[in-house]
Amino acid sequence: MAGRLENKVAIVTGAGSVAEGWGNGKATAVVFAREGAKVFAVDINMNAAEETAGLIVEEGGVAFPFRADVTKNASVKVMIQACLERFGRIDIMHNNVGGSVPGGPVDMPEDVFDQQIAFNLKSVFLTCKHVIPVMERQGGGAIICVSSLAGIRHTGHYHAAYEAAKAGMMHFTRTLAVEYAPKGIRANSVIPGHVLTPLVEHRLAKQYRGGDLQNLIDERSKGIPMGRMGDAWDVAYAALYLASDEAKNTTGIELCCDGGVSQRCE
Repeated sequence: MAGRLENKVAIVTGAGSVAEGWGNGKATAVVFAREGAKVFAVDINMNAAEETAGLIVEEGGVAFPFRADVTKNASVKVMIQACLERFGRIDIMHNNVGGSVPGGPVDMPEDVFDQQIAFNLKSVFLTCKHVIPVMERQGGGAIICVSSLAGIRHTGHYHAAYEAAKAGMMHFTRTLAVEYAPKGIRANSVIPGHVLTPLVEHRLAKQYRGGDLQNLIDERSKGIPMGRMGDAWDVAYAALYLASDEAKNTTGIELCCDGGVSQRCE
């Protein structure tokens, strides 16, 4: 099926990738474009945003790169306005920005906790603050928030601020769903499990396994009922469903793409 997002405009935050390869935001931006959306590709790293937009244009799609810091109110306000000036409307707000820092309340500095909440939760609050009035005027829209398995269960590594922020993001999204359903605005979350992305390859493997990527992949895969880690395309296609009119009666849900990890008891 092609053209599932035809004539729609999508903002994808975190649309770049931290290194070579396919991160969740980059894959989602490309999938949205392949299905007909005009993509406003946002990243704090302009080079990364330009790379993603360039890939879309090379495939014959429509995309525009934009730099924004979604933890800053003024920056988000400018981002929304710039998208409207470029494309005239906003149908999809895909919140993909996030990242974790290990530690708990005893060892984590207060400023790091604040940064984690801003990065993973306040960023969604700010994009919604500015995009919801646009969607209300249009008569509808779709908001998608990329959460994490860490937001619903302990994953074996202690990231207290990240876990709290991702859990908060999901309930924030549920309340949006109920509050704005009468306005035609849907709000849903995607919950990835262990996903093999450039972030895992270039940071987590060094952080936890001294650079031994295969060791990290093998360990994580053992705990997944399907026996393997997911990839960025799994997240992208979950987001595509929630962004499309096929999900016209779907709001307030968490769509897991975790290989069954969330259903394990041990």
